[in-house]
Amino acid sequence: MRPAKPVRPVLVVIAHGSRDPRHAATVHALVRRVRSLRPDVRVETGFLDFNVPSVQGVLESLAAEGVRDVVALPLLLTRAFHAKADIPAVLRDAPARLRIRQAEVLGPSPLLLSALERRLYEAGLSPADKSSTGVVLASAGSSDPEAIAVIADIAREWWHTGWCAVRPAFASASLPRTEDAVRELRALGCERVAVAPYVLAPGFLPDRIARGAAGADVLGDVLGAAPEVARVLVERYEGACRPALTALGA
Repeated sequence: MRPAKPVRPVLVVIAHGSRDPRHAATVHALVRRVRSLRPDVRVETGFLDFNVPSVQGVLESLAAEGVRDVVALPLLLTRAFHAKADIPAVLRDAPARLRIRQAEVLGPSPLLLSALERRLYEAGLSPADKSSTGVVLASAGSSDPEAIAVIADIAREWWHTGWCAVRPAFASASLPRTEDAVRELRALGCERVAVAPYVLAPGFLPDRIARGAAGADVLGDVLGAAPEVARVLVERYEGACRPALTALGA
């Protein structure tokens, strides 16, 4: 008789949560896509605020069922306050029987750049437009210098793929704002200006980005449940659980 394969850790996707119902709907759509990619993995969703179930509630339910191993995956694009403080604090309060590994945040990743381009092409651009189009990489914003530096690095990397120019912008906490970056690209002489929201789901700050994009020619949609985003979640899960599975001989 062959030995049973080790049970894979449960993936708990940790989303921020929002009063805007579009946020939770988008998170659940993304999680469904992850489940379709990895039907062998149990995937649960917990929210830090505003929505249910809470992260703590999900973890307590798993422990009550007898689950032992969990990968907690922050549904975040940068390592800012939520990834460094909020989520570790919640995980420290989890039931003691759970062995929890916190996965890395989603960004940066070449797959996310592919998803950003997908959204711009869906909004009306074509690959032939790249060299004459300036892009505003519009993120939610953060007071964390590491997170701000990452956004600037992503903008530089994306520019090197052939865009006329790429400028970072922020909906809160940092400058420039989306509308300022749009004006800068106009002044630079770009034939057209596009705004690419570097956010995962609709809500208050993405709506602010959209208002700031009023002077642009093209506004992309949020990343949402793009297939590339789902693939990043799978990569982060596998990266977090690989040492445990290796130790078990998987």
